[in-house]
Amino acid sequence: MYAAASQLPKYPAPCSRLGQRLVSYMLGIETSCDDTGIAIVDTSGRVHANVLESQQKFHTRYGGIIPPRAQDLHRARIAAAYERCLEQAQLQPEQLTGIAVTTHPGLPLSLIVGLRFARHLARRHRKPMLPVHHMEAHALQARMEHPTEISYPYLCLLISGGHSQLAMVNGPGRLTLLGETLDDAPGEAFDKIARRLRLYVLPQYRLWNGGRAIEHAARDAKNPTAFEFPLPLAQQRNCNFSFAGIKNNSFRAIRKQEREERTPPDGIISNYRDFCAGLLNAVSRHLMHRTQRALEYCLERQLFGAAPPTLVISGGVANNDAIFENLKHLASAYNCRCYRPSKLYCSDNGVMIAWHGIEQLLQDPNQSLRLDIDKIDVAGSAGFQQSMIADVELAAIKCKWIKPL
Repeated sequence: MYAAASQLPKYPAPCSRLGQRLVSYMLGIETSCDDTGIAIVDTSGRVHANVLESQQKFHTRYGGIIPPRAQDLHRARIAAAYERCLEQAQLQPEQLTGIAVTTHPGLPLSLIVGLRFARHLARRHRKPMLPVHHMEAHALQARMEHPTEISYPYLCLLISGGHSQLAMVNGPGRLTLLGETLDDAPGEAFDKIARRLRLYVLPQYRLWNGGRAIEHAARDAKNPTAFEFPLPLAQQRNCNFSFAGIKNNSFRAIRKQEREERTPPDGIISNYRDFCAGLLNAVSRHLMHRTQRALEYCLERQLFGAAPPTLVISGGVANNDAIFENLKHLASAYNCRCYRPSKLYCSDNGVMIAWHGIEQLLQDPNQSLRLDIDKIDVAGSAGFQQSMIADVELAAIKCKWIKPL
């Protein structure tokens, strides 16, 4: 399917006036996990096409992502998704300015499919190709929709199925880590807890991810305080996260309730709605506490500079309205503005990859000149440019906690 490198010419240098917004269309390719996302975005932030092929129905049956099967599904779908993307945008490949592709972090078996396809397109159509850090793309996505409101630098909370990070964002490739998860990510914990709770036996939740099912069930809770969970890392004055304790306490609480009710193996505890409300409150409190310390640290160190204090919530868990509203409530206590991408763009998608590519080239119009696409590779894990985790811990900021709504 893909031509050999020796048979195809190298792409020409991009226009040197790229920074003057002669960029028109950027193709974004996302295959970091189990979603095949391809999109086309222009420099004004207009989305011309957005195609997303989800594998969720397949992997839900097995209780988690199976990397070799995810790779197979990406391979089977990526070419058709690309053609649909061009058709939606009513564009020809020659009209693209560049190709942005996720190369790290993620599942290597999935990432390699997107990278190889991007190389194929770059060579065939003589276009520059830009590697994209998946979590950076999440962090920058809200700027596409709020270009005048969100200026660098700003604080970003990245919460998803695989990550939980707090970072100061100064531009593409210029993120400073303030805190990260020590074990499970919140989305991962939600999925495992929802499965142990057996929410999947209820028809309305059979095909939903754990976070969405828990949020929906919690809305109908009659006694939201029936279940309480210890606050993780309460004695540690840093901005790191831990969701393993909440997960393990959830498992114990579910087992105890099942024994008391004599719940059958294929059943669910009677007050599962109350349980979900208590769980959601515990996760919200933990996220609020770590983010509050990060806010105070940034304000104390004047890391926002002349820009108004801004907090961006991004990643798949940012879809959760209860969590977002609590974090927005926290931000308001510090006169800090709070944003998140549209729900369509919180989870993995090609739009955020295309937008990150645009931000890269607008920051450095000649960047693609220095990139050899044959040397670009994938990586399962990847950090940010800098880390101030140790300095945050040394600051040992004591906070007067803002309570959840």
